[in-house]
Amino acid sequence: MDETLEKMYETCYMKVYSFVMTLAGNKDTAQEITQETFFRAMTSKQQFRGESQQLSWLCAIAKNLYTDQLRQRSRFADELPEDSPDSSSIEQTLADEDQSFRIHKALHELEEPYKEVFQLRVFGELSFKQVGDIFRKTESWARVTYHRARMKLKERLDNDEV
Repeated sequence: MDETLEKMYETCYMKVYSFVMTLAGNKDTAQEITQETFFRAMTSKQQFRGESQQLSWLCAIAKNLYTDQLRQRSRFADELPEDSPDSSSIEQTLADEDQSFRIHKALHELEEPYKEVFQLRVFGELSFKQVGDIFRKTESWARVTYHRARMKLKERLDNDEV
């Protein structure tokens, strides 16, 4: 394995796994998607171009893989077995997935640096100091930017802009 790719794997694996775990809520799914993310990153013709942080690039790949998996599952939703859970729990799951999709869509449309700061803080589980260090800014800057990102997301969700 290329030394750069190996370093990327070592530094980002747990952060990507945490991000996917937040999306999927399932350990096995999170492990599978995380491994597929690194496989795609290492074998893809579209190599990392340095236009964003490596972690953001990897999380974008992971998010796309997770979205693809959700689409694939929804194709088979009509073919539920007779011993499937009652419809109220299915409706709740779909409502939760719909809300999650709305949040991720709003986050996707959020401008930089708000989007990346929010993702690093929430999905990457980084401290404000670490986020500030990544941007070569202060911890206070990271806190303010994160707070503004949350307010922008809340405003978009409250106004049904997504």
